[in-house]
Amino acid sequence: MQEIPGKKIAQELIAQLKKLPPPGKILAAVLVGDDTDSQNFLREKEKVGRQLGVRFKRYNLSGDWSQDKLRHEVGHIALQNSVGGLLVQLPLPNKANPYYVLNAVPREKDVDVLGERALGAYYAGRNLVLPPAVATIEEVLKAVDFNLAGKSVAVVGPGLLIGKPASLWLLGKVGNLSVVDTGGDYSPLQAADLVICGSGAAGTVKPAMLKDGAGLIDFGYGRNTAGKLIGDFASDQLTDEDRKRLAFYTPTPGGTGPILIAELFNNFFKLTARATQ
Repeated sequence: MQEIPGKKIAQELIAQLKKLPPPGKILAAVLVGDDTDSQNFLREKEKVGRQLGVRFKRYNLSGDWSQDKLRHEVGHIALQNSVGGLLVQLPLPNKANPYYVLNAVPREKDVDVLGERALGAYYAGRNLVLPPAVATIEEVLKAVDFNLAGKSVAVVGPGLLIGKPASLWLLGKVGNLSVVDTGGDYSPLQAADLVICGSGAAGTVKPAMLKDGAGLIDFGYGRNTAGKLIGDFASDQLTDEDRKRLAFYTPTPGGTGPILIAELFNNFFKLTARATQ
């Protein structure tokens, strides 16, 4: 069983971006509230920004704000001429509707492809950039030389960040596609050649659920009872026999996360380049 070296793949992508002149615009990052994991993820993005010479500016907004106030402030930040791209770190506090807030980000500055205008253009095949999750899946499959044609694929978690864009991208590329709700019927995993996890339900996908020869791409994250960051895939339960019969998986941390960040910056470079043409 191959453990996908996400950090290595990400550094290769970053090395390609280093060959380009840094954008003359700011990449703005909005953090709502004080979630520890969100702060850590933003620090990783800021670190990559420094490597690339990108001006990365973080805005800390109160988790107590109404969603109207959040949307107004996100829109105000995004419309500044100095800002070339904007990301809103998810999840938002429970009371805020993420779609409502994210729709304040103009399509031409939506590096995460999460606002309705960017998503609509992506669904129609007209957006300049891919959702980072989709681009990450492409990179992982390329690394293991996995051909989707005729394969059975299961997506766990039909969410905004991973499940929805991944499922749309997979349509027409695979033989069979199943989308599994978090905590629902996981039986489709038993027939899947590839499983993509994005539910955020830590450790719920067990190695025993996967068929021989299957591969797994894990975007989920959460904390186990010991407080350790783990993915949806319970990789700590892998036996020697599992490692022999399964094809590949992405570890958490260090798997899809670094690639996602590299793809986000790839989007920023592309969007700012288009804006100057």
